[in-house]
Amino acid sequence: MSGEVTSWLAERAVPLRGLVAGVPSDDLQPLKGVLSGARVVGLGESTHGTREFFQLKHRLLEFLVTELGFSVLAMEASASAAPAVDAYVRHGVGDAETVLRGLGFWTWRTYEVLAVIEWMRAYNRGRPEQGKIRFAGIDPQKCGASVSVLETLLSERAADRVAGLRSLLGVLAEAHPGQHPDPRRRLMREAEDLAAFVQDRFPEAQEAVRHARILVRAADLVTRDRLHDDPRQTVYAARDRYMAEAVQGLVAASSSKVVLWAHNGHIAKSAHGDGPLPLGHHLKERYGDAYYALGLLFGKGTFRACRGRPKAGARARRPVGNRIGRADGTTVEARLAAAGRGDLVVDLRSAADAPDAVRQWLHEPSAMRSFGAHVPRWTYHLHRSPTVPAREYDGLAYVATSTSSRLLPPDGAS
Repeated sequence: MSGEVTSWLAERAVPLRGLVAGVPSDDLQPLKGVLSGARVVGLGESTHGTREFFQLKHRLLEFLVTELGFSVLAMEASASAAPAVDAYVRHGVGDAETVLRGLGFWTWRTYEVLAVIEWMRAYNRGRPEQGKIRFAGIDPQKCGASVSVLETLLSERAADRVAGLRSLLGVLAEAHPGQHPDPRRRLMREAEDLAAFVQDRFPEAQEAVRHARILVRAADLVTRDRLHDDPRQTVYAARDRYMAEAVQGLVAASSSKVVLWAHNGHIAKSAHGDGPLPLGHHLKERYGDAYYALGLLFGKGTFRACRGRPKAGARARRPVGNRIGRADGTTVEARLAAAGRGDLVVDLRSAADAPDAVRQWLHEPSAMRSFGAHVPRWTYHLHRSPTVPAREYDGLAYVATSTSSRLLPPDGAS
């Protein structure tokens, strides 16, 4: 391990005095200059189940909102269900835990994300509408709320269309991307037909029109093949493109500055090799340096994920804690650990005048840990993802110890 790289990281890293929101932001002040020109800041995570990642994102959200004027939190969560969360954080409609559960992903049904939602509500309370922060979901998956909105509209104003919605499009409420591959794309054609019908007949029902468009995107993902000769035509590439379009819409709607919450693999600015283009790639193309991608990594500990891959028709696996030791010396995490600053953030854009060894490390292939909602049953601890740090990220945050996110109790439990 190059001593020059370690020394540069130690010198440039910003040590974090804490991860929890609400503490003084003196240690974050060096980030003001780094992020002051950003329109979108992507906050990544190398696992979907690390408590400290969620806490640090909460703290960074607070900093970006209160000191840099960001006004939207866009999350890798259901675009269909997110309006209920937005109604809660802006106007106090409903209950925080209920709307959070409605997002449909176990990864976000945690006390840590609940604290984010409740902080957003507390921030908005008593503020004028134009000064409130918003919540948005950008993922076309889990669109049961969209099916319900359209079913209500059609039942009241076009009853002859209800049966078709229920029989064909109802599958979109819970189907996963790539679950029903169909070269003829029948489901998508039905969704497009419905969207055109709603737009033509009820143009004043803008919320219903928006939900109909969500169903078109969801149908595209459900019927796409997960494998393709061109990786950029797979369901994974389409999903990230749709999420990027959703973020761009949020920025364009009111010239808002957006905090993006998603996995490292999504917020990255480029694909590795010929892989699917990530969400961050599209944002980098659109906004240039006004998009800032911050990857979040950890040293050792535990993180929550389901063991084994989900099977069609099988009972959902329970998310459990997965233990992992220190990263080995070839990984990005090991480099950050060697800097000896504990929890930290380092800006990679400042490396233009760094020693040759540093620039070489930042622009050559390396490896970092990466885990999703599901991990292999026995070999997860061996998993590494290839990365070129400076090509994919503008900055890195490092948490020395990860602990498992804390799940909310099951529905109906106390």
